[in-house]
Amino acid sequence: MRPTENARPQESTPGILWLHGGGHLHGMYQKMLLPHARLLVEKYGAVVVAPEYRTAFEKPFPADLEDCYAALLFLKVHADELGINDAQIMVGGESAGGGLTVATCLLARDLGEVNIAYQMPLYPMLDDRETASSRDNHAPVWNTRTNRFAWKYYLRDLDGVTPPSYAAPARETNYAGLSPAYTYVGTEEPFYCETLEYVANLKRAGVEASVDVHPHWFHAYDMLFPFAKKSREAVRRFEEHYLHAAEHYFAPQEKRLFSQQPKAEPVKRMPDDGNRWPSAEEPSTASGATAPWRVWRVAEHPEMAEEAATWFSAKWGIPEEAYRESMQESAHADGAVVNHPVMAWYH
Repeated sequence: MRPTENARPQESTPGILWLHGGGHLHGMYQKMLLPHARLLVEKYGAVVVAPEYRTAFEKPFPADLEDCYAALLFLKVHADELGINDAQIMVGGESAGGGLTVATCLLARDLGEVNIAYQMPLYPMLDDRETASSRDNHAPVWNTRTNRFAWKYYLRDLDGVTPPSYAAPARETNYAGLSPAYTYVGTEEPFYCETLEYVANLKRAGVEASVDVHPHWFHAYDMLFPFAKKSREAVRRFEEHYLHAAEHYFAPQEKRLFSQQPKAEPVKRMPDDGNRWPSAEEPSTASGATAPWRVWRVAEHPEMAEEAATWFSAKWGIPEEAYRESMQESAHADGAVVNHPVMAWYH
């Protein structure tokens, strides 16, 4: 994802690895068009790499983390080609993508190959163990039942072994050396407690971290109702923290060869199914090599609004009237409907 013509990258342009959500199980149309990533590209001229990582329906842990880390290496090695400042590599994502954000930051810290300047794990999926907010949660979209299934399926190859912190980052015991962080979370969210605990752990380790708590929000409220007043306020705060990070947080890269022995090798770096990404040792990607993401094209279909309201009501428990209220807020004064997430379908 590159900046539009009116937001050309500058020498200090951050490079952002953005990881979509979906409970490790699916992309849900790549988490409804990656609205946070698109905002940073279109409004602030950031360059975003958004990998289409393998989900648990294809392969369980650690396949998705391998893909995310491969994309992180790509971002560093091709910094000049992408037009980014390699001292400002950031990682972010929503939900399971937020959990992968933290896991990628942990892996990068331990391997010592990429220095990450900032992390933005929004309402992240971090803990396979039930917490006070995920134990008896019956909120729409994501709740106790869906959370249990997702973790069980994602970790199915571990055969009862305690998951490593790369799979469930809430199990990490050492948070020192991680990059500064910003996140937000809703109080009705299953991930409410683990998000607050993650921020607290970072602070205890001396890492700058902050969290905004939104009362009465269920999971992904900001994506389902992006034009609601409180969603717009959340986006404004997200922008403020991003701009502060772009101005103040830097993590210069060490000038060492990737072929040198890493500090640790907790997961395989490359996929083992023959679908091989360009590695960090191959900065000049061979012709025909597959990049670790796809370019998505989007079209607006306002006529799908009613069908979308019915679908969300049946699939995720979103009341149709509440959805239609959000749709009404998504209209300009002249009546033209703006790009509401579920109106955009991939083709």
